[in-house]
Amino acid sequence: MICPRCKTECKKFGFFNNRCQRYRCNSCGKTFSDIPYRPLGRLKTPFKKATRIVNLLVEGMGMLAISRLTKVNKNTVQAILEVAGSKSAFLMDRLVREVNFPFVQVDEMFCFVGCKEKNNVTGDTERGRQSIFLGVDADSKFIINWMIGKRTSCTIEKYMQDLKLRVARPFQLTTDGYELFEDEVRWAFYGEVNYGQVSKKFIHPKAKDANTAEGRYEPSRVKTIYKRQVFGLARLDKISTSYVDRTHLNLRLFNRRLARLTLGFSKKLECLKQSVALSIAHYNFCRVHHSLQGETPAMAARLTNHVWTIAELLTESGQIGSEKWICPLDERTVSQPFEVLKLLPA
Repeated sequence: MICPRCKTECKKFGFFNNRCQRYRCNSCGKTFSDIPYRPLGRLKTPFKKATRIVNLLVEGMGMLAISRLTKVNKNTVQAILEVAGSKSAFLMDRLVREVNFPFVQVDEMFCFVGCKEKNNVTGDTERGRQSIFLGVDADSKFIINWMIGKRTSCTIEKYMQDLKLRVARPFQLTTDGYELFEDEVRWAFYGEVNYGQVSKKFIHPKAKDANTAEGRYEPSRVKTIYKRQVFGLARLDKISTSYVDRTHLNLRLFNRRLARLTLGFSKKLECLKQSVALSIAHYNFCRVHHSLQGETPAMAARLTNHVWTIAELLTESGQIGSEKWICPLDERTVSQPFEVLKLLPA
């Protein structure tokens, strides 16, 4: 048996948990088996059916509806989501490093886990109101990175430090007028980027009828828009958050957990992270953007040269530049927290 890492002779080294033969390299000490790479790990679901389930997930269908249509147990659907979400987070972490994005827009989107914040009587940080922070490139529409957490300075600081690893400087950064954004951007990027803010004031056309159904669900209208340069030489015509706001709409449309006024919201924070990671990876690599002349955002960002399929997303993401995926029976990489996956070294 030949070691896949250093191409030297190996010897038998006991058995794995499922009693398949284990080998150990005499040179580097790497252990592995001779079983071919399995994209779903230990899941026994046929790969073709798993790709269909993932396709339904990224098109905005709920887990129970998928279970009824595919005649697969809901726990199996949840397990497939866990594997696909973990691989999607790993893929984004490995590919998006020091990429050239000239105009970056950052904003947060409201969601909740388990219950609304007013019903979170225990003050659990993993329940109640959560915010999804997104960074989008204005030219390629590529979602650069994301983070889910409370709308606090600690979460924003972690997000900005993560964004610092993803984008090659210098670039222009735009956020809304939230005061914590300015403090954390100044701390992370001062002197390295051009930073501008756009502030919008909204009015409700029928505020006096807020208790009626028509007044309650009618969207607010923008009254004034104010742009300003915070530091650097930010271009005023590029100070905007329109593209990241439109990306929020895409996520709410194609992710059942983010749809408003439904029962599809996440009951656990980890499940929400897996679902958002899968939706973002599919949006970047698989979904064709009509404003990009038939290309995906990843193609426009020159990270790939073709439109990916669901099967490629499940297979290629597990083998890109990582030695952890040589052993298909080690499932620890699949169940790692997303904060750990996003901080893996390049």
